[in-house]
Amino acid sequence: MDLTTVADDEVVFHDGLEVRRYPGLEPDTAYELEGRQVRTLPRPGGELLTSFCTANDVHFGELECGHLDGFDEGPIYMSEPDAEPYPTLMNRCAVAEMTEVDPAAVVVKGDLTAFGTLDEYEQFLAVYEPAFGDRLHHVRGNHDAYYGETFADTAPYAVELPGVTLAVIDTAIPRRESGRVSAESLEWLDQLAAEADRPVLVFGHHHAWSPDSADRPEGYFGINPDDSERLVELVARRPGILGYFAGHTHRNRVRRFTATGSLPWVEVAAVKDFPGGWAEYRVFEGGILQVFRRVSVPEALAWSEKTRDMYGGLYEGYALGALGDRCFPMEPRS
Repeated sequence: MDLTTVADDEVVFHDGLEVRRYPGLEPDTAYELEGRQVRTLPRPGGELLTSFCTANDVHFGELECGHLDGFDEGPIYMSEPDAEPYPTLMNRCAVAEMTEVDPAAVVVKGDLTAFGTLDEYEQFLAVYEPAFGDRLHHVRGNHDAYYGETFADTAPYAVELPGVTLAVIDTAIPRRESGRVSAESLEWLDQLAAEADRPVLVFGHHHAWSPDSADRPEGYFGINPDDSERLVELVARRPGILGYFAGHTHRNRVRRFTATGSLPWVEVAAVKDFPGGWAEYRVFEGGILQVFRRVSVPEALAWSEKTRDMYGGLYEGYALGALGDRCFPMEPRS
C-alpha cells in the first residue's frame, strides 16, 4: 500500500486499484491511519489566497510505454486495440480531477506531445482547453521541439495570481533532448523577481544540474551545467523566488543545493504512466503547499498500476519518490 498524498487536511492511500481517503483532518497533526503514523502538513499562516495545478510529460500521440534507449529489459505496454489511447485516457482523467479543485491556473510544463507534431499538439489542446480556457498556460519540452516544430514556444511569461507569481521559462533546445536557459530568459527572470510584490515560483520542462555535483557532463540530460549555474546563482540572490519546478525525468524528486539553502528544486512525475499524477498548489498568505495527486479515476488507475513494473521493475521506486518529494511546504525566504 502506498501512502500517496499528505496535505494539510487530507491523507490518501492507494492499495492496488483501491483508493482510501481521509479528508477533514487537522493540519500539522499526527494520525494513525492504515497502521501507519502520518502527520499532516503544517498550514502556512494567514488566509488561503488561491490554488493552481500543474502537469507535465503528458505525451499525446505516444503509442508504446516503457521504451528507454540503451535499456532493453522492458516490459513495454500499449493500449488495447480499439481502446482509448492511454495518453488521452490519463490526461482526460487528470483534467477531470483538476477541474474539481477549480484552480485559478493550470500550467503544463512540457512534453505536450510524443513526436512533436501539430496533430498531437491539437490533441493536447482538445483535452485541456475546453476545461480551463484562458486559465491554461503551457510551454514546450524536448519532445515538442525535437522534430523542428515551434508551437508552445512563447515563454518566458508570467502568470499573476493572488499571493504568487508563476514564472514560466522555455528550457527546450530544438532537435535536442537536453535543455538550456537562454541569457534573455535569465535577464527576464532576474528583473521579474527583483520587481515582484509577491513570491515567485519558476516553472520549466528540464531540471537543473546540481552545482554541488562532482561531475559536469557536457551532454547532461537536464539544463546544461553552465546555464544551471547561472540559474542557481540568480535564484540565490533573489529571495522572492521560492522554488523551481520541472518535469522531464518522469519522477517525483526534490533536491536542495548549497547555494540556495532550503529552496526546493522539484521534479514532478508524468501524467501518462505510473504513478500517473499532477500537482496541486495551495497559496496562503504565509507560504505555499505542494500536494501531489495520483489520478484515481478507476480506468486511469488501472493503466498506471499496470505500468508500475516498467524498466525491469525499477520504475516503481524511481517514479513515485519519497513522500517528502511529493508533498511539502514552502515558506518565504529572508
